[in-house]
Amino acid sequence: MSSIVFSNEIAPVSRQTFFVDVIMPVPLARLFTYRVPHELGDSVREGCRVIVPFGQRKIYTAVVARVHQTPPTAYQAKYLFECLDDAPSVLPSQIALWEWMASYYACTIGEVMQAALPAGLKISSESRLQLNPDFDIEEHIETLSDKELNLLRALQQNESLNYEEAAKILAVKHIYHILKTLIAKKAIILFEQLKDKYKPKIQRFLRLNPQFLADKEALQSLFEQLEKTPKQLNVLLQFLQLVPAHYKPETNEQGIAKKIFTEKNISQSSLQTLCKNGVFEEFEKQIPRFDFSENEEFEPITLTPLQLQTEQQIISHFEEKKIVLLRGITGSGKTEIYINLIQKILQNGQQVLFMLPEIALTAQMVLRLRKVFGEAMGIYHSRFSDNERVEVWREILSGRCRLVIGVRSSVFLPFQDLGLIIVDEEHESSYKQQDPAPRYHARDVAMILAQKQQAKTLLGSATPSVEAYFQAQTGRWGLVELLERYGDAQLPKIRFANMREEKRLKTLRENFSGTLLSALAHMKENEQQAILFQNRRGYAPALSCADCAQSPKCPYCDVSLTYHLSERLLRCHYCGHSETPPRECPACGSPKLQTVGFGTEKLEEQLLLLMPNLRVQRIDQDTTRQKNSLQQIIEDFEQYRADVLVGTQMVSKGLDFERVSLVGIFDIDRMLNFPDFRAHERTFQMGVQVSGRAGRREKQGEVIIQTNNPDQNTLQQIVRADYLAMYANEIAERQQFGYPPFTRLIKCTVRHQDNDYAAAAAQFMAEQLTAQLGKTRVLGAEPPLIERLRNQYLWVIMLKLEREGINHSAVKKYLSELIFALKNDKRYREADVVIDIDPL
Repeated sequence: MSSIVFSNEIAPVSRQTFFVDVIMPVPLARLFTYRVPHELGDSVREGCRVIVPFGQRKIYTAVVARVHQTPPTAYQAKYLFECLDDAPSVLPSQIALWEWMASYYACTIGEVMQAALPAGLKISSESRLQLNPDFDIEEHIETLSDKELNLLRALQQNESLNYEEAAKILAVKHIYHILKTLIAKKAIILFEQLKDKYKPKIQRFLRLNPQFLADKEALQSLFEQLEKTPKQLNVLLQFLQLVPAHYKPETNEQGIAKKIFTEKNISQSSLQTLCKNGVFEEFEKQIPRFDFSENEEFEPITLTPLQLQTEQQIISHFEEKKIVLLRGITGSGKTEIYINLIQKILQNGQQVLFMLPEIALTAQMVLRLRKVFGEAMGIYHSRFSDNERVEVWREILSGRCRLVIGVRSSVFLPFQDLGLIIVDEEHESSYKQQDPAPRYHARDVAMILAQKQQAKTLLGSATPSVEAYFQAQTGRWGLVELLERYGDAQLPKIRFANMREEKRLKTLRENFSGTLLSALAHMKENEQQAILFQNRRGYAPALSCADCAQSPKCPYCDVSLTYHLSERLLRCHYCGHSETPPRECPACGSPKLQTVGFGTEKLEEQLLLLMPNLRVQRIDQDTTRQKNSLQQIIEDFEQYRADVLVGTQMVSKGLDFERVSLVGIFDIDRMLNFPDFRAHERTFQMGVQVSGRAGRREKQGEVIIQTNNPDQNTLQQIVRADYLAMYANEIAERQQFGYPPFTRLIKCTVRHQDNDYAAAAAQFMAEQLTAQLGKTRVLGAEPPLIERLRNQYLWVIMLKLEREGINHSAVKKYLSELIFALKNDKRYREADVVIDIDPL
């Protein structure tokens, strides 16, 4: 903790002065130059974090990009305040990757840095107040209110207080008006204090006083002495059972965590007495938040002949190509091949990054890989605390952590010697960052990261993206295919529940077909499990008035509010707005409000009503908000403490449950008819991936898809698991209409609170782009499917650029210039423009 005094004084520059160009977490497209104080001249290096002033009172954590002796010409350089690192926290290779991302994704390097650095590595500033030493309370006591006097008395007792502490002392909610009057009376001083967000985990440990180990007679004498106090003797004996200090003195040096020792049913008062009498020493030790030091029992993996052949093909392709695509059908044993390859890389002394698209997948995968790799492994995703992510960062930087399991943000970690990056389920849209900038695709960044570190990239999927398979088909990447399930497992049998027929025959109950309910009953009889997939959370997508058909809308977005029964709330899944459901229709006053459609919450409720003997769990964003809730749900289902798992996309990929013999898919027609050129590809991928959760052992599984149109071509391809047919259809259409992989897309979104203003700015941009690029490359401007989000109206311009024959960098540069021109045009300067390269 350190205080900052703001000053506008600029010291004269001497010949020995050093300057630094720093990257700051602000959306400005330049580096900023600061002067290094002489006392910090030897400690500031490239990649170190420094504290710098910016503007009138702002403080930022910046990263040093360059150290030099050239002062800036456009302005006088301010002093940086402090260097936070003894050794660089960011590597030159990371800064090079940040620069590439800023250039490719048309954003600033500051925005990349903001996304890349975990919050725990950034310093925050906190406003605090202290008593003005020149203010005499007794002299001014008659001019002070009771609350003012109470606060000043508290400041006499404390060196300083933050706003929250001061408000608590005075028992008020808002304290700013009190502070304002005290500042006017010159009774207090406000200042900024820097606060390091990272806190190491400290635990108290116990060890036997070394004097009893150095002298056996002293230990014997201690035993004789404690015979008079049996409880104290029991504490000593318990300690020596857990820590064999008498014949392994090094174990005593390490000690035992006091928390663990006190759980052994020992007398607390006896332990305190022994510590007081010097028999035990109590000390603090910094410990890692991840303890994988003890590997669990694990049977070495033996690959099948087909898996060995597949692994050899991958290795063979790596001799000629940097990137290999593995298309392995669900349940084919891709993970075992990954593990074997990881072991080879680690034995070679290099690092491995294993990327997964969903946090849900890390739970099972971590348990599996932990048994193999133990303390060599780290985990990195957003559900971890700031402190946990900082520790993983530092473990990788030190080289102690050589295998990382992570989601998309793991591409930013400080790898120094990468040998292999595995991107599992490479087709997943979760790898794409939507907001804020940088709007990067982690799969593509991973390939660039591997290229910069001379590493290999293995992309894996049962249903590769059309773009990835095209790259492999045309020979740019290696292609390996594994088309048999592991062991004796068979692909599931897929059949349809024709919802039109079920309605006609009146076998439909709530949102469940008779076909699916019958299968669930059979599943329960055989003590198996089922997964039900519905790609919508909440109870119902909307409430609707039965009389006038009006639905409550989000006041900030052009979408209906989703009804959540458990919370009794209407929620917007775009901006987070929530409100209490109305008792009557706001439009016509009718009390006849009813739910429309269904989400996972409603399916769970209906299933429990229809089949009360089933144990049902739900897995979606609402049930997995707590840090360990997701892992607990998966563990409960794995241990057969539930019969049915109802979930969103979280259940569609990567999970492996031995008892799951049935999968039910709801509402697939909505996915199929979504207005997007990737709709059929995504529906096929989702259908095949969810189906792949069934029958992953010897017994063949069953999948039931509820649909109004069983004859639809994509659904028939799902039944046959015919990826090549889907790919052939998609690639032909995309070539005909000029979509990726034959073109590259850039999406420009113009936003403003006034629709006409946004439309005018977007039209201006479209005209300028058309004049520069031609009509065939510019689509729009036009409003998107959802025209207003977070109280801003949206207008979209889509650029379709040929992959060859056009300078993409020049187009991005022109876009930047056009946005700059827009901001300097008084007609449009208030419009906000978002650029999304390779949108999904």
